[in-house]
Amino acid sequence: MNIKTRSILILVIAQVSALSLWFISSAVLPDMLRDFPISAGRQAALNSAVPAGFVVGALASALLGLSDRFDPRRLFFLCACIASLSGYALLVFEPGGNASIFMRFVTGAMLAGVYPVGMKIAVGWGKEDRGLLVGLLVGALTFGSASPHLVAWMGEADWQTTIKIVSSFTLLSALLILFSSLGPHHAKSPAFEMSSVTQAWTNKRVRYAYLGYFGHMWELYAMWAWIGVACYASYSLSMSESDAISFSKITAFLAIGLGGIACFFGGYWADIIGKARITIIAMAFSFTGAILTALTFGGPPWITFVAVVIWGIAIIPDSPQFSALVADGSPPEIAGSLMTFQTAIGFALTIFTVQITPYVVQWTSWPTVMIIMAIGPLFGIYFMRKLEQLDEIGN
Repeated sequence: MNIKTRSILILVIAQVSALSLWFISSAVLPDMLRDFPISAGRQAALNSAVPAGFVVGALASALLGLSDRFDPRRLFFLCACIASLSGYALLVFEPGGNASIFMRFVTGAMLAGVYPVGMKIAVGWGKEDRGLLVGLLVGALTFGSASPHLVAWMGEADWQTTIKIVSSFTLLSALLILFSSLGPHHAKSPAFEMSSVTQAWTNKRVRYAYLGYFGHMWELYAMWAWIGVACYASYSLSMSESDAISFSKITAFLAIGLGGIACFFGGYWADIIGKARITIIAMAFSFTGAILTALTFGGPPWITFVAVVIWGIAIIPDSPQFSALVADGSPPEIAGSLMTFQTAIGFALTIFTVQITPYVVQWTSWPTVMIIMAIGPLFGIYFMRKLEQLDEIGN
């Protein structure tokens, strides 16, 4: 095994292990609610605190140029260690309490020193195959996001053990990254510049890529955060409580995890048929999956399961292509700044969608929420089609 393959393999495993901490609250929530009464607002806060922390952490890291000033592997190591401790802290503080919510914020802030930093390490290993490298890292993000549902399913109702295992995974990722190497194309990326933000609107290619990405993010993290809870609500109408909880956990794991595999194929085909075209295809299937899940909600569990898995597979392979489109459409010297700003706004949007979801469920129903989520990919398709039209007319 050559040094590039070994380093990328280590990086992917480290990313999967570290990102497993993101959705730990979602994975154990049904079991946690058996022991503690947590209001809808605090349930949402446990999930939305993570992207809130990620936004703050990402902007702080970019403004301070941390990954440029320090070895990115050491930054990854430090942030993963602190993230792991914030996970273990959930065992100490009252579930749903202010301290637990703050620890979730810390988790998000520290993961901003893991996922983007991992992306930077990955692209340092190639130029011709960067699309594939980015797809692998987003796939690792996706599978890592799915893994706590699998751990929770295997641990059944013991949510404390699930938290211990997932937090240990994150600590393991910190140790693993130290055995990776930096590639020959590793270089400093530009620090975030506020003056670059204007191009997010004045540059048509960048603007359309931003707007398409926002449609994608409208549904993505709300779906990932709540799909286990939604499936439990659907399955419990025709199954026992324990069976519904168990089946909802494995459904969430497969729906999110299989999307990680789709990222690899999406990255491969994006170089052949076009990045914008891949985003349109993915969002069309994602829209269909959301509508099918809404229509089958409360029906035979296996039919809903199939709809959710279709939705989960389709919801993520467009994600890396939005970043690539921004990079393609930006002046090289400010591409890093524009991608940083894109990510920050996108994750800020997820704070709203994740937080508002349980309230909309209380006011309406889960199928209504899924139909509202489906608006996002329609919005994204519209602007990705406009981006394709720029290529067709040669602008």
